[in-house]
Amino acid sequence: MFDFADTEPEDQPGDDNAPQPARSARARAPLAVRMRPRSLDEVVGQQHLLGEGSPLRRLASAASDSAAGPSSVILWGPPGTGKTTLAHVIARGPGRSFVELSAITAGVKDVRRVMDEALTARDLYGRTTVLFLDEIHRFTKAQQDALLPGVENRWVVLVAATTENPSFSVVSPLLSRSLLLTLQPLDDQDIKELLERAVVDQRGLDDSLALSDEALDHLVRLASGDARRALTTLEAAAGVALDRLQSESADGEPADSIPTLELVDAERAIDAAAVRYDRAGDQHYDVISAFIKSIRGSDVDAALHYLARMIEAGEDPRFIARRLIISASEDIGMADPTALQTAVAAAQAVQMIGMPEGRIPLAEAVVHLATAPKSNAAYLGINAAIADIRAGKGTTIPLHLRDAHYPGSKQLGHGKGYIYAHDEPHSVARQQYPPDDLIAANYYQPTANGAERELGSRLEKLRGIIRGD
Repeated sequence: MFDFADTEPEDQPGDDNAPQPARSARARAPLAVRMRPRSLDEVVGQQHLLGEGSPLRRLASAASDSAAGPSSVILWGPPGTGKTTLAHVIARGPGRSFVELSAITAGVKDVRRVMDEALTARDLYGRTTVLFLDEIHRFTKAQQDALLPGVENRWVVLVAATTENPSFSVVSPLLSRSLLLTLQPLDDQDIKELLERAVVDQRGLDDSLALSDEALDHLVRLASGDARRALTTLEAAAGVALDRLQSESADGEPADSIPTLELVDAERAIDAAAVRYDRAGDQHYDVISAFIKSIRGSDVDAALHYLARMIEAGEDPRFIARRLIISASEDIGMADPTALQTAVAAAQAVQMIGMPEGRIPLAEAVVHLATAPKSNAAYLGINAAIADIRAGKGTTIPLHLRDAHYPGSKQLGHGKGYIYAHDEPHSVARQQYPPDDLIAANYYQPTANGAERELGSRLEKLRGIIRGD
């Protein structure tokens, strides 16, 4: 499934009497536009939304105009997964007209104009207006509020598309009046089916080229689940292949009856996979979450993958370095105290040398943290101590630990009976340090991992001496 802007009129299959100018416009249109599905049955992918009797099926049929059908939908998914395509398929239903607005250029005045025209079309001509609003997350609250009357009164069937989580980017009243549908990235088999169809379809390459298995695999890999990108890359590779074959023919080499688009053509068309990442959206949080969890899980290879993904997407390296410092403290802690030193050093190195060389100390820190023994004992310890503070415990400080340097403090009993630790064997004194109600509180519970294995036995002896156990 895929989405792209509609740039020319579409004729029904087999319409040989179509106006010639429309045909010429279609021939000049990008391959992705020409191959746009004209019905839900042509759609590739998103089968979880296209089952018989599903809301999308009802919305795309004439019956969806009834009171039982959903009035509007919000389509949430990555680029190239079919948001615009679904809007066009819905609009092809009988008695419907299609209006497309972009949140980048449209304002409240444009929205109100569409609503007025939709109301007129419904009341005078019995036509339903399908309003496709692309990138609705870019609309302000006031602009989204302007949609509410038309959506609530069903002057329009709103099909809104967004690549960002609608829970954060769409106002609650509009969300509650719309059906939220989540689109998934296409899998490799979906992309493969789409490319093979484009090669043979009359709207596509019309069997003018054959596609080698190696080239097909390369194009599928480069697509990264984005159908629009897959078709755009195929079109570019086809152009490279035709130029190559024309050059070979000019050199006297015999041409194949059906020329083949080879791997070399696909590689020349584009040589790097697109990184699906949005520094201000879900991908920013999803990738960093997977990154930290891979380090915590000691999977160094996955951690390096997510590091590379963020670097290639242009993520701020200082943000990555900060998260490494947190990871070293939270997930490794005293199991390997040098991990925090490495993380801090990597952050300082990035500040000093910048990118792209900064990727090297970042990678070094990732390898150190991912392969280090893990312990969250210090993290759990401070959380437990804070929980007791918030519960009202430990409000008093033992008198012998209080400041005795100011005049009158000794008369208050401050410092009386304090034992200087360095005067005792091993520099450890038996005396009370916590407040009375927290004497038995053991916040830090070392693990048996890494350096904490030895630290645990030492801590047991220290607590025994201090508490007199």
